[in-house]
Amino acid sequence: MATASSNTANPPRVIAASEMKHLSGFDFLTAIATGEFPQPPIAALMDFRLTKVESGSVVFEGTPGTQHYNPIGSVHGGFAATVLDSVMACSVHSTLPAGIGYTTVELKVNFVRAITLETGEVRAESRVIHQGSRIATAEGQLHGADGKLLAHGTTTCLIFPM
Repeated sequence: MATASSNTANPPRVIAASEMKHLSGFDFLTAIATGEFPQPPIAALMDFRLTKVESGSVVFEGTPGTQHYNPIGSVHGGFAATVLDSVMACSVHSTLPAGIGYTTVELKVNFVRAITLETGEVRAESRVIHQGSRIATAEGQLHGADGKLLAHGTTTCLIFPM
């Protein structure tokens, strides 16, 4: 299991395929969680980060801000959908051997509670439900600082050689 360390000297960036092609998904994600590799740019944009990696299970944490607000005075559903898409897809990634990639082909999200600035830090947890040679599925939940469920979802990922 890998957990996050803070690394301000490693700003967000896309990791080149040449840097990651020889790493399993677990090793690649562990390098991000420990700060060896930087968080991806989407993490900076959305203000979330990968904090824990186990094979088939991943945790993200983040803080919704005013930049995530919609015109009706709450955090846009796209914030929850993006965090859930990321955490669920990464749980699939954590099971893949070196040289194998994935992409989300289906995403289903249920929003069950409004997210606002008062929600505070959120935590998204995911686990793989099914791992096949071409298709994997995962489920995830997004909770507020108070532990209340905010949203949950499922994903289907296509698995392919890189």
